[in-house]
Amino acid sequence: MGFSALILTLAILIGPKKKSKPQDAFECGVQYYGDARGLFNIKFYLVAVLFILFDIEAVFLFPYAVNLIGFKNAGLGFFLIFEMFVFVLTLVVGLYYIWKKGALEWD
Repeated sequence: MGFSALILTLAILIGPKKKSKPQDAFECGVQYYGDARGLFNIKFYLVAVLFILFDIEAVFLFPYAVNLIGFKNAGLGFFLIFEMFVFVLTLVVGLYYIWKKGALEWD
């Protein structure tokens, strides 16, 4: 913990200081205007969270697919298929609930 505090203190003391407003243009040459702290509709956050949720689902399904033949050879193929079915069914029920609540509608 002391090392972390030392590194944080050094970064604050030695690091670059924040300027009041950047005067440089973006990479494309467009000048800054307005404030970057604008408000976004909550629907964007909901869609982002749902995307991450179902993207992680694909990551969790990958080991099932990779190990299916090994489990099948060990006589546990049905167990793995059943476990995968329960996992996907849970996600489908969650998606159905979100759909029925109207969380995916933009109106």
